[in-house]
Amino acid sequence: MSGHSKWSTIKHKKAKVDAQKGVTFAKFSREITVAAKMGGVDPASNFRLRTAIDKAKESGLPNDNIKRAIDKAAGGAGSDSIEELTYEGYAAGGVAVFVEAMTDNRNRTAGDIRSYFKKFQGNLGENGCVAWMFKQQGEIELSKDADFETLFEVVINAGAEDFTEEESSYRVITTMESLQSVAEEIEKAGYKCHMAQITRNPENTVEVTDETVAKNIMRLLDALESHDDVQNVYANFDMSDELIEKVSS
Repeated sequence: MSGHSKWSTIKHKKAKVDAQKGVTFAKFSREITVAAKMGGVDPASNFRLRTAIDKAKESGLPNDNIKRAIDKAAGGAGSDSIEELTYEGYAAGGVAVFVEAMTDNRNRTAGDIRSYFKKFQGNLGENGCVAWMFKQQGEIELSKDADFETLFEVVINAGAEDFTEEESSYRVITTMESLQSVAEEIEKAGYKCHMAQITRNPENTVEVTDETVAKNIMRLLDALESHDDVQNVYANFDMSDELIEKVSS
C-alpha cells in the first residue's frame, strides 16, 4: 500500500496485547464519550461513535465500560473538559511523529510528551512542522474470509481508493470524506467492517538501518502510545522486519 505506515501495522499487532493489560481501556472510553457528546448517543446515526465502539469491542473493552462512557456523554459530566489536541516532532534519525491526544489537562500532557521526545533523542516541534507529511485518509479493515477478487470488486465499486491484502486481514483505503459511505456500501454487500477509522498515512518515509536509532524510535513510540491521554501516534519510518524484531524484543 502506497504510503502505508509501518508503525500502523506494528500498532495493530500489539493492540490486543495492550488491551489485555488495560492500557487502552481509558483511551477507548474517552473516545466513545467525546464521540457521543459531539454527535449523539445513537451509534446508528453517529458514525464516529459506532466506529469507536467497534474498535473498543475488537480490543476487548467490556460492554459495561462502553455503556458508562456513553452515559457519561448523555449526562454531560466531565466530557466538556476534554480537549482534542495534536503534537508534532521528530524522533531519532529525523523520523516525523504526529500525535493525537484527548486531555483534561493540556499542561500535564504537553509536559509528558515533551519529556518523552527528549528522553529518546527526539525533539517536540511547533504545530505544522510535520503535519504536511501525513495524509488524512479513511481506513477499513475486513476479515480474510472472503475471496480477494470478489471483495476487490465490491470495495472499488463502493468508491475506495486502494485495497490490499495484509498478513491477517484486508485493508481498504478511502478519502477522509468517503469513509462512512464506503463502509456502509461494503456492509450492504454483506461484509463486516471490523474497523473503520480516520488515519494519517505518511506521504514519504525515512529508512532506518541503525540499531541504536531504531531502538530510540521504538521506545519513543511505545512511551507515547502508553500515555493515557494519547489516542493515536503516527510515524514515517521504514525499517526491516528483522530490525523491528531485534529492537522490540
